[in-house]
Amino acid sequence: MTLGDKIVIALALLFLPYLYVTFWGNSSQGEVVQIRSASSGDLSLPLDQNKRLEIEGALGNSIIEIKHRQVRFIDSPCQGKQCVLTGWLDKDGELAACLPNGVTVQIIGRNNRFDAVNF
Repeated sequence: MTLGDKIVIALALLFLPYLYVTFWGNSSQGEVVQIRSASSGDLSLPLDQNKRLEIEGALGNSIIEIKHRQVRFIDSPCQGKQCVLTGWLDKDGELAACLPNGVTVQIIGRNNRFDAVNF
């Protein structure tokens, strides 16, 4: 390892906390949930109203719950149920998707978080 390699590694380690705070550390509470479905279109709802929705997808209905300014998949007709295992979403930019059923749920707010999904 040369001196130049050590300098690059040191600079990267010093710069990493800045990147974390800038892109991932300043997320805030979401305001609106955007639900997208290939079968039934787009739907935007405020997070301050408690609701339980059945959204039609390619395989059947996904059940989505909005409660206490959070949203989650309760059930979906897919096999792996990764959408259900995602749990509650409440921060700007968070996303859960049932890809086999074609249904996505995303929190929208003022300070959306940056990640590889929306890059």
